[in-house]
Amino acid sequence: MSTRLILATRNQHKVTELRAILADAGLDVELVGADAYPEIPDVPETGVTFAENALLKAHALARATGLPAVADDSGLCVDVLNGAPGIFSARWSGKHGDDRANLDLLLAQLSDIAEPHRGAHFFCAAALALPDGTERVVEGRLLGTLRTAPAGDGGFGYDPILQPLGETRTCAELTADEKNAISHRGKAFRALAPVVKDLIA
Repeated sequence: MSTRLILATRNQHKVTELRAILADAGLDVELVGADAYPEIPDVPETGVTFAENALLKAHALARATGLPAVADDSGLCVDVLNGAPGIFSARWSGKHGDDRANLDLLLAQLSDIAEPHRGAHFFCAAALALPDGTERVVEGRLLGTLRTAPAGDGGFGYDPILQPLGETRTCAELTADEKNAISHRGKAFRALAPVVKDLIA
């Protein structure tokens, strides 16, 4: 009988992505999203690092359900901004989840920064927490540079301005499969698979 594992998200794309990665790793795990437990409220992200936020969500779900839980937190880290927007990526402009306002504000802040200094990366911390308090955190990064104007219709968030190293296109110009193969979250989830295998599968 497979072990049930819960992922702290209501985003079905994330559930599908992690489910495929765990299957590729040969793990017999039944992965469900937070929608399977609608009575459990979303956990406020009050941590000051990606890892803290991921652990907060994973532990809260593990406690509430009695099941092993996975959570992730991610964002854009800009070199000349000392790693900002970082954990504030989704609310950089002051309003949570306004992708366009966040992107426009960041481009305005970097308007006089020359191309050689526009290095940035997407970062993801993924955490696994067990009901007994056991925890593990893994990380994934997608290195790149920031364009001066958005390009591409795919993806979300800051995808239209981050051009991965070695690429001529932005993340928003890549196909979903191309992006998943190199994405920070994909890397973190793939790093999580052996941890899941060791601890619960």
